Amino acid sequence: MFADSAKIIIKSGDGGDGHVSFRREKYVANGGPDGGDGGKGGDLIFQVDEGLNTLVDFRHRRKYAAENGSPGSKRNCHGKSGQDLVVKVPAGTILRDAQTMKVIADMSGDNKRQVILPGGRGGLGNQHYATSTMQVPKYAQPGKPGIELEVFLELKVIADVGLVGFPNVGKSTLLSRVTNARPKIANYHFTTLNPNLGVVDLGDGNGFVIADIPGLIEGASEGIGLGHAFLKHIERTKVMIHMVDAASIEGRDPVADIHAINHELESYSPKLLEKPQVIAANKIDAIYDEAESALPAIRAEFEGKGIPVYPISAVSGQGMKELLYGVNELLSQMDHTPIVYEQEFFPEDAIQPEEAFTVEYDPKADEYVVEGPKIEKMLGYTNIDSEKGFLFFQKFLQEHGILEALEQAGVSEGDTVRMYGLVFDYYK
Repeated sequence: MFADSAKIIIKSGDGGDGHVSFRREKYVANGGPDGGDGGKGGDLIFQVDEGLNTLVDFRHRRKYAAENGSPGSKRNCHGKSGQDLVVKVPAGTILRDAQTMKVIADMSGDNKRQVILPGGRGGLGNQHYATSTMQVPKYAQPGKPGIELEVFLELKVIADVGLVGFPNVGKSTLLSRVTNARPKIANYHFTTLNPNLGVVDLGDGNGFVIADIPGLIEGASEGIGLGHAFLKHIERTKVMIHMVDAASIEGRDPVADIHAINHELESYSPKLLEKPQVIAANKIDAIYDEAESALPAIRAEFEGKGIPVYPISAVSGQGMKELLYGVNELLSQMDHTPIVYEQEFFPEDAIQPEEAFTVEYDPKADEYVVEGPKIEKMLGYTNIDSEKGFLFFQKFLQEHGILEALEQAGVSEGDTVRMYGLVFDYYK
């Protein structure tokens, strides 16, 4: 079975932790902090590989993770950054968040390579936390974790023209005649289980890509038969060739068949019926009296609605030139910008916010420890040694409920409080 969907877990690398160490050299009794920064985690990247046309490889491997960054070390040595992981997919692959099914990326058109999950940043070493009042900081910043996400991969073939119709009407025969494709052909239903692609070359730089969309029957949009799995491949096409058996060899009514397939297209997505259609009335080599065939009824029903009808024989080649040049003319009047789905889901924005802060008593050090991303960020841009910075620091503690949380934890006047590299005595 053609693999055009898969569900996998992807993860970018964690950032390496910053290091706590102090300079220790001969004749230097009390060297300063020299802990290095942690390395950045590797990015998770998706890249188009033109040699791929299926997602079958993703059926055998469930998780893809980039390398973590290495921790920093002494003597200001920076940790090694984690190696990026490049995941190769066929052109036309759409990445969706598995929970919301919103689009993360569409690997089509000019989008050949995209960073899906950036790696976590490395933590700062203790050298960054030295101040005039805290010259031996024993704190280093931990690395930021990478992002882990379950994604749904969906392949929608990229073709200018979609070839639709009931099984056994000659679609594969037409594709093999007019392109370099070599689909399996036989006189029974559902021979084609893959969306076969072929290139039609009309010379003088004219031509187009055509896809045989298999499995369309009544009820396809509801998942009956194989139709539900392949209807999505019509979404990127610009023109549809609707193929019918004009000779009614199996006793079917071609007009009713066209209406039935159009109903399935509309049920799947009303936008599909907005695409231009042409009708290829096939198997005219088996018609001995055109007046008694289905051709007059097909023309009467659809040509008045602006849908051209081309009598053809995919076996003998009769009428094929008129059909192909007619389709090429339709394409020449259309916008050639590839159909690319816009991003709807941004993994970085979807990460749950971390807890504002925590207050814990450390009995071993006999101090109250306050930590949290907001506090860490504030300390990074506030100069506590200046009068203005100190007043801002006091206001921050009050407005964010940190002083109240300390009192609830049992802090008393004169107790020691540590916030990352900052240590001070608590007074109201």
